[in-house]
Amino acid sequence: MSETQAEPSRPTRFRLRFDPKLFALAVLASLVLGALLGWVADSTGAGWLITTLDTIGSTFTKLLTFTVLPLIFTAIVLGITSLRSVGGGRTAARLGGKTAMWFAITSLVAVLIGIGVANLLRPGQGLNISPDQQRVDEVSDMAGGSWLDLVQGLVPEHLVGAFADGETLQVVFVSLLVGAAAYSLGEKAQPFVEFNRAVFEIIQRVLGWIIRLAPLGTLGLIGNAVASYGNEFFVPLLKLTGATYIGCALVLFAVYPLLLWFVARVSPAKFFGKAWTVLQFAFVSRSSGASLPLSRQTAVNLGVDRSYASFAVPLATTTKMDGCAAVYPAVGSIFIANLFGFHMGPVQYLTIVAVAVFGAIATAGVTGWFTMLTLTVGALDFPPAMIATGIAIAYAVDPIMDMMRTMTNVAGQITVPTVVARTEGMLDDEVLHTPSAPPLLNGPEETASDESAGSRERGPALSGV
Repeated sequence: MSETQAEPSRPTRFRLRFDPKLFALAVLASLVLGALLGWVADSTGAGWLITTLDTIGSTFTKLLTFTVLPLIFTAIVLGITSLRSVGGGRTAARLGGKTAMWFAITSLVAVLIGIGVANLLRPGQGLNISPDQQRVDEVSDMAGGSWLDLVQGLVPEHLVGAFADGETLQVVFVSLLVGAAAYSLGEKAQPFVEFNRAVFEIIQRVLGWIIRLAPLGTLGLIGNAVASYGNEFFVPLLKLTGATYIGCALVLFAVYPLLLWFVARVSPAKFFGKAWTVLQFAFVSRSSGASLPLSRQTAVNLGVDRSYASFAVPLATTTKMDGCAAVYPAVGSIFIANLFGFHMGPVQYLTIVAVAVFGAIATAGVTGWFTMLTLTVGALDFPPAMIATGIAIAYAVDPIMDMMRTMTNVAGQITVPTVVARTEGMLDDEVLHTPSAPPLLNGPEETASDESAGSRERGPALSGV
């Protein structure tokens, strides 16, 4: 018998690899091709082509629709129960509390900027598309209603009815109630929490499969929209992209520098000089998770205590997303409302603010642009079909918007730890003012960081698949 024994051969596994860059290009190509097909259908009066495009787009929308309410419920329940694991000891509790406070403050400013820019540019206005005009009219009537009307509409007659009738606001209320109860029960509720975690992962996996059809869905939706509304359809998408970039730019190049200068006493020029490499990487990669090693090292290069940076930056990676969880949900919600002719009032704007400020913290670990936008429009009580259609249309230009959103996210994930470190006396000015080489991936302990946090900005398209 030979000294070396051949290992038994394993069956070859053929697996289709997912390339994010090719996927983004496919979505953009579908946008162009869909617009061309829509123009051809409109110009030639080809009814069969219009019907085909409408069928493709509506089927993609329906696939997204059935995932909306389960996603809202499980994300909120998991987010609330995950708060139990934050902290440990008085110092950690104080640091965690102060970090969360600055997360909330900057999120408040970011969402107000998003609301202001969106109301200035008014993306989506003028088309008045609706999958269910009667339901949209009912929701529109709530905009001018009282707080009493809002409260009365929160409580469902029975649990199943809230899901069966598509009452998203009631589902949000039930989710908060169930999440709080599970949090208070602690270990007793762990089986239920794990069940929700499994359901959430299943939904994310299903969404990943559905979103892989986004190029086809985009072709159908955009093609049908162009055939129905002509070239006017591109103006709302252009405004949506412009509002997202302007809102994120104001946060990135105005809010953060002011915070660094007046609170952390850090020169914005010094900050961007040391952070520009990671910000460029975030813009290109479109992933806070992939940027985490660079972000953490950049915070250390800015003088943040290494132990605190190792806690705060990873926490921020899954929680602190001003681009995805504040600016964009505000802009996206107003875009969807305008797209379907829904007129929002003060109650709706306050709801957007509340979700942005508290939602990211309440959904720590599952936050992403898709989850936060879904939670926001869900809290506004938009019908699921309206939510899915609006998100599907916005997805056509999402790769372009996601670059700026992610760059803003990463800048905030470094800014807040720097500010907190200064207020806690944990910022080393000598390190801050020492020139340092661009941060690199320095070893396996950094390159293996929190893979689950990766690609959250991009939503379900890349997570869990």
